[in-house]
Amino acid sequence: MTIRTILVDDEPLAIQGLELRLEEHEDVEIIDKCSNGREAIRAIKTHKPDLVFLDIQMPGFDGFSVVQGLMEVEPPLFVFVTAYSDHAIRAFEAQAMDYLMKPVEPARLADTLDRVRQRLSEKRGVEEVEKLKEVLAEVAPDAVDDMASEGTELASNRFEKLINIKDRGQIFRVDVDTIERIDAAGDYMCIYTGDNTLILRETMKDLEKRLDPRRFQRVHRSTIVNLDLVRQVKPHTNGECFLVLDSGASVKVSRSYRDVVARFVH
Repeated sequence: MTIRTILVDDEPLAIQGLELRLEEHEDVEIIDKCSNGREAIRAIKTHKPDLVFLDIQMPGFDGFSVVQGLMEVEPPLFVFVTAYSDHAIRAFEAQAMDYLMKPVEPARLADTLDRVRQRLSEKRGVEEVEKLKEVLAEVAPDAVDDMASEGTELASNRFEKLINIKDRGQIFRVDVDTIERIDAAGDYMCIYTGDNTLILRETMKDLEKRLDPRRFQRVHRSTIVNLDLVRQVKPHTNGECFLVLDSGASVKVSRSYRDVVARFVH
């Protein structure tokens, strides 16, 4: 999978620096470079890239104006790149994939590209299914209805609804709907429900596979949250933010998981 990419920045040195860092990622293809917002809008409409690294502060059209100027077309994934942290909240509102500070750190860039790859893979998977449905609609219309019903059933049955937790010599059967958040402590998980806290011996990676990702999302390296139980999003000055849950608990969302917050900001 090639990630067709456009770089937008009014500072040539900033573009060169980002270009050098992106050379380490063989699947990233830079198809155009723009020095201002108007050029960026034209290039994005012409080339239809997968990803755009977009400077925020530029003369004339700034980065947010570029996003607004593409409202009538299907937008690419945006990663804002800036020297200032005080634009983080607006970046969330603009549905940015991520928000990188200059100079861009290679490790942060690698994390961002991993999430871009995942998002593009999911998007292309959906597009392939839609193409298949279009073909089936012409040659076997009944099969389309069967695919839809089977897909919904598989999605709902794939993930566990009850989790058995052995804690303090007892076995608790926990309804996943009641799980508010999960914190990792080595190979142990702290499971928080509305009225109880239980300890489960299992890794975060294995537990994630058992939970429906449409509802349970990691918001920090060591924290999973039930999105259905999020009551409030509170942006923080350093570009991170906090989720306030039904219980009143406040959970920090690290910068690597900002796309989770985008679900709540419209």
